[in-house]
Amino acid sequence: MRLIASAFVIFALAGLGSAAQAQSPRAQTLKVTYDLSLAGLPLGKADLSSSFYGTKYQMEASAKLTGLAMILTGGKGVAAASGRLGRETPLSSAFAVVSSTSDDQRSVRMGLRGGRVAKVEIDPPLEPRPDRVPVKAEDKKGVVDPMSALLMPALASASLTDPENCNRTIPVFDGASRMNVVLSYAETKNVEVPGYSGPVLVCNVRYVPISGHRAERPATKFMQENRDIAVWLAPVEGPRLLFPLKVAVRTMIGMGEMQASLWSVEEDGKPAQPTRRAVKAEGAITAGAIQ
Repeated sequence: MRLIASAFVIFALAGLGSAAQAQSPRAQTLKVTYDLSLAGLPLGKADLSSSFYGTKYQMEASAKLTGLAMILTGGKGVAAASGRLGRETPLSSAFAVVSSTSDDQRSVRMGLRGGRVAKVEIDPPLEPRPDRVPVKAEDKKGVVDPMSALLMPALASASLTDPENCNRTIPVFDGASRMNVVLSYAETKNVEVPGYSGPVLVCNVRYVPISGHRAERPATKFMQENRDIAVWLAPVEGPRLLFPLKVAVRTMIGMGEMQASLWSVEEDGKPAQPTRRAVKAEGAITAGAIQ
């Protein structure tokens, strides 16, 4: 339970994404609160604040376990990402995440240029394991960080809820491991949550590990074979972008869910207020020579 709960905090932070109008001369800020649950039991909450100026974006997030999960693990974390919006995918420039439990803490800071990982700092470093698949130089090219990965520009030229907008492969590098997140269309639903009412695309999701993962771990094998992962994408009409309203993942002890319980969009000339104890993505790392 302790490991699962702690991992879910990291999952929530990595999974938080947002969308905004790239053409707007004014800032657009999306604020979302997500409820986290595991096997039907409340696990905690995650808060997101994202600001966009033209094609540039900045995201800040925090997550904290509550109740029994908090007592057992003390799990919490903060994360941030920044970059600019490309035609089909975000172009990350910086990513940082700090996750902690009652026993330990780990931080990951990463700088990117043009889709290439320039430098990574992990503190404390990951312990060497014989079953860890080595990360190659080519695995750090053409990638996005895990927060920016859920900014999904529309691929189809027709309606935002065109099923084709589900069908994409997202190349993700989280600072230690490279994976593909493969989405495919499942169905279209109508939903209503505070701040949003309308259609969502329900996309099936596959986890495809490339490198950096521990190939012999039961959890890795479970996720690689997992056919019970889905993301619900809500449309944002102006910028033709989609963002996650809900993420559901089957774990080894039950279904984990991240469900939006509050959603609001603000447009003004002022930047969004940083989340409390936010990690600053822009100052997270000084990028060195591209590897």
